[in-house]
Amino acid sequence: MRQIYTLACLASLATLASCASTPSAPPAGRSAEEVMHRVMKGASSCWFKSADPAFKAYKMDAELTSFSGQPRILLVRKGSNDIRPLLVVMATGTPAKMQAFGPLMNEPVSGRIATDVKRWAGGNPGCS
Repeated sequence: MRQIYTLACLASLATLASCASTPSAPPAGRSAEEVMHRVMKGASSCWFKSADPAFKAYKMDAELTSFSGQPRILLVRKGSNDIRPLLVVMATGTPAKMQAFGPLMNEPVSGRIATDVKRWAGGNPGCS
């Protein structure tokens, strides 16, 4: 069973690589940490604190203090023992380069995720 799961995950990753959303670069000079802090605040406010039905089944784990230089936020299924992320949004470098990937990027909500992340990374804290 584990081998089937591993193969399914690898196939999913290959698919995700082809459809992963790479939001446009934030304004020049903004570090990955600064940008991901903005994205985390936007996701917290607009997706979770607002009780948005599209994100009701998920919770967010923020990993903003990353020694790898790749701060990220993860969405995982709420109340599940399965800690594999369904969405990873991360940034690298200065100026920050953004990536969003995971199984949720194959769902209808993916366009909204990409739009929201781009908006928040660019400095607009508004909700869609």
